[in-house]
Parts: sequence; structure tokens; C-alpha cells
Amino acid sequence: MFCLIDVINYYLQLAKALFRRRFLNTRLLSLFCGILLSLFAVPESNAASIKIACIGDSVTYGLHVDDRETNSYPAQLEKLLGAGYDVKNFGVSGATLLRNGHHPYSSTEAFKSAIKFDPDVVVIDLGLNDTDPRDWPDHRDEFRADYSWLIEQFHKANPDVRIYISILTPIFESHPRFKSSTRDWAEEIRDIIPVIAKANHTELIDLHTPLFARPDLFPDAIHPNTEGASILALTVYQAITGNHGGLKLTEGYGDHMVLPHGEILHLTGEADRNEVVTLQFDQLTFHTRADMNGRWTVALPAQRPGGPYTLRFSTATKSVQLQDIYFGELWLCSGQSNMDFPVSRSAEASLAQAMINQPTIRLLHYKNAASTDPIWWSQEVLDKTNQLHFFSGQWETLNSANVNDFSAVGYFFAQRLHQKLNIPIGIIQVSVGGSNAESWIDRKTLEDNPRLVDMFIDWRDSDLIMPWCRERAAKNLANAHNPLQRHPYEPAYNFEAGIAPLLQLPIRGVIWYQGESNTHNVELYEHLFPVLVKSWRKQWKRDLPFFYVQLSELNRPSWPVFRDAQRRLADVTLNSAMVVSSDLGEPDQVHYVHKKAVGDRLANLALEKVYHLPGVHGESPLGFKVSKEVTGLKIEFKNTGGKLRTSDGLGLRGFELQDAKGNWHTAQARIEGNHVLLERADVRDADAVAYAWQPFPNANLINGYGLPASTFILDVP
Repeated sequence: MFCLIDVINYYLQLAKALFRRRFLNTRLLSLFCGILLSLFAVPESNAASIKIACIGDSVTYGLHVDDRETNSYPAQLEKLLGAGYDVKNFGVSGATLLRNGHHPYSSTEAFKSAIKFDPDVVVIDLGLNDTDPRDWPDHRDEFRADYSWLIEQFHKANPDVRIYISILTPIFESHPRFKSSTRDWAEEIRDIIPVIAKANHTELIDLHTPLFARPDLFPDAIHPNTEGASILALTVYQAITGNHGGLKLTEGYGDHMVLPHGEILHLTGEADRNEVVTLQFDQLTFHTRADMNGRWTVALPAQRPGGPYTLRFSTATKSVQLQDIYFGELWLCSGQSNMDFPVSRSAEASLAQAMINQPTIRLLHYKNAASTDPIWWSQEVLDKTNQLHFFSGQWETLNSANVNDFSAVGYFFAQRLHQKLNIPIGIIQVSVGGSNAESWIDRKTLEDNPRLVDMFIDWRDSDLIMPWCRERAAKNLANAHNPLQRHPYEPAYNFEAGIAPLLQLPIRGVIWYQGESNTHNVELYEHLFPVLVKSWRKQWKRDLPFFYVQLSELNRPSWPVFRDAQRRLADVTLNSAMVVSSDLGEPDQVHYVHKKAVGDRLANLALEKVYHLPGVHGESPLGFKVSKEVTGLKIEFKNTGGKLRTSDGLGLRGFELQDAKGNWHTAQARIEGNHVLLERADVRDADAVAYAWQPFPNANLINGYGLPASTFILDVP
């Protein structure tokens, strides 16, 4: 028996040598070892194992992980890898990569032990502590050389060792040095590490991205807990083995979907490392290969509108079919409750049901795991929210049930596009009642913005967040045990859970209805909205048209100022336009029921500005200039549509003048062609002129297309 074990160990060592020299990948090596051990029933302890050394700081060590001996990421990695692997944790809390740092890893006993371990695989995750003010300012220029030196020590001990170096895990905003140094220095290190990997011919593991949207797993903003360690273990496991779970398509793809026509489509997904992925479509075949991280992209030539088609994706071991696929136009509708407002509650519900016989309109409704009504959420919902599973849905053809539940604004928008373009339309709904703008902006954008980064700090007690949002979140989270429990009103949450999964879908544009939950701070919203639009365009890598709805009439004092800010935002946000809805509101109901007009107006903006359809107009008249005339004050407008008029055929209403003391006076006004003349006798003393400057105004100016004029206030020169 002793001789048999020696023979088996000989073959195991030979297999490991082939693995080190890249002739065997980890999966084949594991398979070979497993077969050998099972054939001869040799105890695992008697067999040569693949030795993996995890080098790092406190994240590797498992600081703040419950029962670190069992739950640190190296310990969990060993469980994932299974028999035939020996994973050792050589993490040292507080260690720096820099040899001149305050606690150099190269001077620790753990480093010496790791060299003696003679590993087959080394995984290095160092650099987090080098962001300390004692280290990076003085020694940053030594980082690349010191990292290369560390790598070389393992190569000297074992020339065939496989080395992976890691992009740093996240550091979150509540870290005490986040703004003063850590944020920027950690970013510098993350940018340097791929350069080091390339120069030293090591492999690279991204430990940052899988955890960047999970602040709930970092109790002290820098160390992941047990669940965070499990995500690290899985990430390292996938990097070492190349096993990503086989063929998968990117979220948002599914049967019945609509893909954009007229452009090359880069269809994406995951597979195991280096697997060949084949796409079969309409008697055409395309091949691609998954990269080192299991990601693949296949280019589908531009298609004409139409369908249905079948797309079949396959590897050697698995296939996925997308059936009933059409090519047409793909739009996203998003925002808060007035976008979330369903067809069933709209005044046009019966009309919507009468229009469902449209087989080439397709809906993807990402429904919420729970409402944000004043209720306590269950533990199941709390867990789903933390895991970024708050939204779920699939593509569907129209039927009575799904139309009833879908956004009324989004549905009528899609119907109008379909009617005028006569091609398939896909519309995606991702919305949350009561959600604020900051919840829809990606984390990196907020972190890098000096005015917005503080929104993350104790957001549930922050004056930067609307009090109503904080109160409602507190109600929903009353049963939460995690002090970092997440919620869709938290900054960045809705982007991370709802928008990020859709970024591989090549949408044509966005319709947006949101703002009610930011009316407490109009100046902040004027900063937030352009940041949001810019961030989405950057993430999608497209200059997305962005059409949004101005808040309607409602008896809330701050709303006139907010509506005027929204008017101005159209001028500073390129490739955007605004729909006015002030003729549809109700005095005491934020959720007015006449939503078809809003959807139609948004669609008209798209038809005019994106599809350049003649004779279609969606923009309301906007006052933009005041000048003094002999007969009074002249107000000039954009988007007059030929000639201004009143909605009811009566005299013009809604104009006011403000005098030098700040008092407001009703102004006598009349329409003269494409401008308005104010006739008040004391206009010479006016400081400002305003239109529809009440929360629920009695105003009646419209343009030649029948669209209501926007609220505005302008200084008198």
C-alpha cells in the first residue's frame, strides 16, 4: 500500500507540474486528481494537494468576520474548491504592501511562512493599508517596485507558481479618512494594480466590483463581514477555476423582448473561462469566446424592424434560446410614484384595455419586492433589498393583467410610438414610489462629487435627504437588525439594484417622472438632475435622449419654485426636453389620474426630436426674456407653435408682478402674436414677472399645439 501511495503521489505531482506550466487548467487538474483518488480509494490526507496561499491584510485575515477560522474568505474558498486543495490564510491585519510602510508585509512571519509553504497558487490582496497618510504621500512612487519585488520572491521560491493579484476591496463613505485621503489614494492604487499585473505577467482578480454595491456588508466601512467574505471566496474561486456556472445571458434578455433595430447589437453574457459561445440567428452563425473573467460579447449585425425571431446561444455543454424576439425601439421609463402610477388607477384604464391587441408592444416591468407605503417590511424583503434583489420581472406580451399593473405614463408612451412609427416597441419600467433623485445616481458619481458625497453619511438622519423619505424609510425598516440595512430611498440604491443590471441593453432613450421627493431643496435638485442624466449617459456609453415631466399643480408651497427650476434645467441639460403637466393636476392629490396626456406628450417629444417625424410637437411654451416697452412689459416665449392663445378662450390669466418691496400684484396681460404684453400701470417699478406662480394656479396660456405654458419667474431689466 505504501508503494501504491507513492505512485499516486508521483502522478499527482506530475499533474501539478503541468498545471503550473499552464498545460492543465484548474478544472482538469481537479478532475484528474478526483478520478485518481476515487479509483484507488486513497485518503485525502495521503494525497498531494494543490496548495493555495492567500496573502493579504486584515481583509484576508478575516478581521471582524465571525469565527474567522471557518468563515474568512480563504477558509470559505477551500470549501468551494473541495477535495484536493489546501488553502492557507497568510493575512496580517494592518499590513502594507510598501516595504517602507508603517507595517510592511514583507517583514512579517506570515510572509516567511507563505514562502516555506511552497504554494502552487498565490493570491495577493494588499494595498488597502497603504492609503494611510503615513504611507502613500511619502512612498507612493515605490508601490509598483515593491509589488514587483513581492511577486518575484514567490517566483524565486517556485518558478512555476501561479500568481493572482487583486484590485482592492471597496472603502465606503463613512470611513473617517474617506474624503481626506483614502478615497483618492485607493483609486490610484486600483488603477496601478492592472499595470503591475501586466508587467509581471500575473493574473488579475477584481475584488472591488462584486462588493462595491454592498455597503451593508462592511460594518466599519472597510472590512467585509462573513457574507462579504463569501463573495470574495466565490470571486477568487471563479478566477482560479474559470468556473462561472456555465452559459448565462445578461439580465434583461428574455423571450418576447424587443431589441433595437438599425444598429449593430453587442449581445453579452457569461460562460466558463475560454468557452466558445455560438449564436445562431436566422440561418446565420456567430462565434465568440468567454474571456478570463467569463464574460463574452457577440456582435449581431443591424436588423430591420420586425420579427418574430429565435436567437440560440450555446456552448459545448449548454444552450439558451430566446424566442419570439422582435427588432424595433427600446425605451426605459423611470422615476417615482407618478411614473409608477398604474394603468388600472388612471382615468383612461378602459381605453388602455381596448388597446391591448398589439402583439408587437412588449413590456418589461421590474416590480418592487415591497411597496414603500407606511408598513413594516418582513425579514424576507429586508434580505432581498440588501442583496440588490428589490426588482424582478420578465418580458411579456400585452394582456389585461400586465397592462393594468404597468406604468400608465409608460404604457401610453409606448402606444403612441407604436401608432406613429408602426414598428415593434419595447418599454421597460423601473420605478419606486417616493424615491428621490439621489437614489438613482451611481455610487462612484456621488462619491466623486464634493457636494453630493456627504449624502451617504447617516442618510436616514441627513438634512440632505427629504424628511418624508427618511420617515418613510424608518417605517419600512423598523424590523431591521442590520444598522446598515438598505432601502430604495438610500443614495445610489435604485441605480445599483434597478439600473445597473440593465446597462447592457441598448435602450434608445429615457422618459423620467420624478421630483416630488426633492422639493424640500430645489437648489440641490438643480445640481442633482444634470448629474443624474450625465451619469446614466456615461454608464450606458450613449448620449441618451432624456425627456422628463415637470411637476403638476398641487397645493404645496414649494412647488412653483421647483417647477421653475425644472424649466431651467431643460436649457442646461443637452438632448433633453420637458413636458408640462400643470393643466392635469388636482389641488390636493399628488397622483392625478389623467396620465394618457403625459404619455402622449412624452411620445411627441421623442417623435419630434429622436425620430424627426414632421408635424408632431411636444414642447410647451417657455417664457425666457422680459423687456420694457412703451406700452408695458413684453415677455417673449419659445415653442409658441405659431401663435399663443388661451385654453378656454377667455382673457389671459396667471401673470403677476413683484414690486421693489417684494409684494406681488396681479398683472393685466394680453397676447400679441408670439409674445405677451403686461399692461399694469406701475410696471416701471416691477422687479420680477411671474406666470403660474401659485402651487395650484388659475392660469390658461397655451401654444398653437394646445400645450400649457410652464411656470416661470423672470427678472425685469
